[in-house]
Amino acid sequence: MRFTKKSLRRRTKSLSKQKQNNSDSTENNGLNRNLNENIQHVKDKTGNSDDIIVREIHIGQDGNLKAGVLFTEGLIDNVSNQNFILESLMVDIRKADLDTNDSYKQNPLQYFKDSVLTVGDIKDITDYDVLFASLLSGKVIFLLDGFAQGYAIGMKGGKDRGVPEATIENTVRGPKEAYTENLRTNTALLRRKIKDQNLWLESKKIGTVTKTDISIAYMNGIANDKVVDEVRERLDRIEIDSILETGYIEELIQDETYTPFPTIFHTERPDVTAGALLEGRIAIFVDGTPHALLVPALFIQFFQTADDYYQRADITTILRLLRFLGFFIALLAPSLYIAITTFHQEMLPTGLLISLAAQREGVPFPAFIEALMMEVTFEILREAGVRMPKAIGQAISIVGTLVIGTAAVEAGIVSAAMVIVVAITAISSFIISSFNIAISVRMLRFIFMALAASFGLFGIIIGLIALVLHLCSLRSFGVPYMSPFAPFIAEDQKDAFFRFPRWALLSRPRLISQKNVEREDSPKPRPKEQK
Repeated sequence: MRFTKKSLRRRTKSLSKQKQNNSDSTENNGLNRNLNENIQHVKDKTGNSDDIIVREIHIGQDGNLKAGVLFTEGLIDNVSNQNFILESLMVDIRKADLDTNDSYKQNPLQYFKDSVLTVGDIKDITDYDVLFASLLSGKVIFLLDGFAQGYAIGMKGGKDRGVPEATIENTVRGPKEAYTENLRTNTALLRRKIKDQNLWLESKKIGTVTKTDISIAYMNGIANDKVVDEVRERLDRIEIDSILETGYIEELIQDETYTPFPTIFHTERPDVTAGALLEGRIAIFVDGTPHALLVPALFIQFFQTADDYYQRADITTILRLLRFLGFFIALLAPSLYIAITTFHQEMLPTGLLISLAAQREGVPFPAFIEALMMEVTFEILREAGVRMPKAIGQAISIVGTLVIGTAAVEAGIVSAAMVIVVAITAISSFIISSFNIAISVRMLRFIFMALAASFGLFGIIIGLIALVLHLCSLRSFGVPYMSPFAPFIAEDQKDAFFRFPRWALLSRPRLISQKNVEREDSPKPRPKEQK
């Protein structure tokens, strides 16, 4: 990224001012011994927001000990808060004789933590930064008058839409569950798939304003330690005020910005994430997002689906080859039509050439303009179908395509053959399993159409060579993007264009997992011998 001198000066001033404000705010940032001052400070900093609930209570048989319970409405489990915190402090403690309790006399605050609060997740609070981060993350804050310390009690709850069904990565076989917007629900779904102590999770907070919870998941002993360290380093380098979706993280940690191809894989399925972790990849979860990022990502990975590992190997191989065929049709079909009809008519049979010439007799535009109009029109209809309400979006896109295509042919604006080519191209783009690669194909298609209109088949060949060279130059967290084709790894070809039977997949990808390469040693199945 390039900055002008003025922008650099402005950024330096803003950063120095922000550091000064942060340093000023950290001074005298510890909690006060006076409960009223602590509560008033919380109210002032949150602008007396209605959802910040402050409950002041009196504890003990005589009610001579004053305490405060603070929480954010909608982020906690109200029933658990009522049963395990408020009831314990206001009802159960009155039955105890505190005057004769030595633990209570020595340290009342520690006594409440050890003997009263029946909650497992309790952490100490000594400053306001931790207090606000815990309060606004769905924890209950317990403060006691006369102590410059408090507790953050884990009581997360609130509204959750539950575990939904996968809507983007649909499968014929296999589980239907998908991630939700709740970070802990997502990590729990992953734990259900991998019940192993070597599944390690690390937490971070990113975003100076949103303070979004980020979780890194990887298999210790399988994942490459250098890649794990690289993920940590790139996440720690992020300086931004808000993280609202995994797209923020993806754009800030990806290897290459100026490329149409994604170098980070994202998924909504826990089983896909589990399979990637067992190959040595690292998953990144973002709170509030029903997707997980997987790194490193390879080009071949975007053509693999969960069904590939639930179906038989021969069926999977045919379907995977069909996806690659669809990729090339979606990328090159319009450009090949333009090149052949404009420069290389001798490649067509005489009958077909006469038919195409008859169709184009009344068309006033060259083939490139004709294809460009149809492709742009279809992209508009596709985007309109996505943005329209679900009930009518699909109907509008289908009806609009049929009506516009038929009317354009009858009006003599485009030929019928061009409509067929555009339709096959669109259908082929839908067979690509990854939405990110499908978008890349949609962008590159127009470049190849321009090359075909300028240089014919020679332009397409030049474009393909440039595309292959660009793909071979990409890396994802240090791993070559075109692995296992470039560099060529013979052992990894068992799960590339083809998928070998499960018993033949004896090793993990060589460049992904360099520590524990051997995956399994299952013998080839043999029928029982007849006696």
